[in-house]
Amino acid sequence: MPPQPWPAPRAGAPLRAEVTVPGSKSLTNRYLLLAALADGPSVVINPLQSRDSRLMLDALTVLGSTVEHLQDWEDSGVSAVRISPLPALSGGAASDAEHSPAAERSSQASRASDAGAELSIDCGLAGTVMRFMPAVAALTGARVHFDGDPEARVRPMGAVQHGLRDLGVEITGPGAPAPGGEGHLPFTVHAPEGITGEEITIDASASSQFVSGLLLTAARMPRGLTLRHIGESVPSLEHVEMTLQVLAQVGVKVSTPAKHTWRVEPGGIPAFNVRVEPDLSNAGPFLCAAVVTGGEVTMRGWPIASTQIGRRWTDLLPAFGAQVDEEPETPTTVTLRVRGTTLRTPGTVDGTAELTPTVAALAALCQEPTLFTSVGHLRGHETDRIAALVAEIRRLGGSAEETEDGFKVTAPVTHGGLVRSYADHRMATFGAVLGLVVDDIEVEDIACTAKTMPDFPKLWAGLLAETSLPGRHG
Repeated sequence: MPPQPWPAPRAGAPLRAEVTVPGSKSLTNRYLLLAALADGPSVVINPLQSRDSRLMLDALTVLGSTVEHLQDWEDSGVSAVRISPLPALSGGAASDAEHSPAAERSSQASRASDAGAELSIDCGLAGTVMRFMPAVAALTGARVHFDGDPEARVRPMGAVQHGLRDLGVEITGPGAPAPGGEGHLPFTVHAPEGITGEEITIDASASSQFVSGLLLTAARMPRGLTLRHIGESVPSLEHVEMTLQVLAQVGVKVSTPAKHTWRVEPGGIPAFNVRVEPDLSNAGPFLCAAVVTGGEVTMRGWPIASTQIGRRWTDLLPAFGAQVDEEPETPTTVTLRVRGTTLRTPGTVDGTAELTPTVAALAALCQEPTLFTSVGHLRGHETDRIAALVAEIRRLGGSAEETEDGFKVTAPVTHGGLVRSYADHRMATFGAVLGLVVDDIEVEDIACTAKTMPDFPKLWAGLLAETSLPGRHG
């Protein structure tokens, strides 16, 4: 029986709150993967604890890493996780908890790999697992089967699969692509002779994760990797920049010899300790709460320099009429303060990638049209986000239409109703933002926000006052 819809809380007044969001999903899963490829145990501090990060940890455990959860890292009150290297790369799993359940699972995984048994990785709906882990699996020499949620089976996978085949990896199963064709889950990876190539060309126009997934693993390939992208521009290029920065941060030699060409040199990855930045994409709905209610939301610890696409909130929110101030805090962080004034549209919003559903909530409350461009790749995200946003805006009395590379919101929503989430965490938070100022909004399956923020309903409730905000809509 499906869960009851979540009644989106209506703001009782202009919101005034200080919010804290957990660690970045994109950074967390990159660091966890690199920790498993490192030369010794590594510690990831302030990791996101969500479904996506659990799926990544589970995948690494399947391949033989041991995972130790540390609840109070160096008495700081911050959680951390210690990851041991993959046995196939280190000659044996190293862990302070040698006889722990995690170590036993690692030993079992190593024995299964040695015996030629097939291992299985559940990707859920995590793009970072389904697109990053196949290359890691190929390094181990094990036969590894990948599958995920029903919604994950329609997400494009061909670029990773073709790229691995060009490196000498066998890709088989129902989702394995024909030559030149598109692939998807489920499929099996096996590289009995290891990685045999060092230079490949892929079409990553459907997702930057295809580039990141291969680059993250490349240092442990025998001759490193030169990767070229052909086709249309790589979407969400900020995520490739993040990958390059993270690789350099942990000591990997990486370069960009030409546009859309990347080179990673072979070599070990020194063990590392690293602290994860707050998730700036997940901060978006909370910051937008100030914009739509005419209130004020403060967030401490905002990184001054970040490769997260969520850094764009400091430009996007003023474009919609907000006042954004940055107060110095530490040499690397500021306190961000967002004040809502008069909500207005900038007219055109370009390349907002995963921020798009939250920005669309602002657009759906504006009286003038907003055109979203360079977001066509969102059709291949957790759901077809463009079709979903257009459908839900129309469902609430607004007007919107799809375009070739995005969509256009032409009239604001006028009433409440059920907002379908499509099992997509960002569609659920889209509904939550609208619910602050539109009466009678309900969100289907708010639990899907656990993908990147398990405590979202609790955190959202903490923003709100008890009285009703005089209606601007609905």
